[in-house]
Amino acid sequence: MAFVLSSPAFTEGATLPQAQVYNGMGQSGQNLSPALEWKGAPEGTKSFVITVYDPDAPTGSGWWHWVVANIPASVTSLPEGAGSGKGGLPAGALQVRTDFGVPGYGGAAPPPGPVHHYVFTVHAVDVPELDVTSDSSPALVGFMVHHHSLGAASLTAVYGGKAP
Repeated sequence: MAFVLSSPAFTEGATLPQAQVYNGMGQSGQNLSPALEWKGAPEGTKSFVITVYDPDAPTGSGWWHWVVANIPASVTSLPEGAGSGKGGLPAGALQVRTDFGVPGYGGAAPPPGPVHHYVFTVHAVDVPELDVTSDSSPALVGFMVHHHSLGAASLTAVYGGKAP
């Protein structure tokens, strides 16, 4: 069975719903992390890490919108709003700092211009916990995931495309 990530909120390549768009910075969304579901995790998975990354952000290094580490291997879904302070993160899960400067989900907020891609990824790792804190950077989490990865599944949505 293939490792697959899905969401009841959107499908691969679809426009991100307003519920998942940032509320501020010229955006009027609800800033709710989407419900996510995954199946087919690789043998030996001991925990999961979820990331949301915008490679199109005009920073030279993209933009990290959400990073959650240490999701127990027994968990295969998160409800809408789990990363937005609405509850639903499993015991032990840890949200780390994003490029918004704080832990938690930060929705789509592209500047005017071309459409942006939002890559939601669930990473299966071979350790029960990564040695990170809520103030760890997405780069540090990525480094640790890289060294403990058993596989990953992604789902990409788009948002933006307003004229400059």
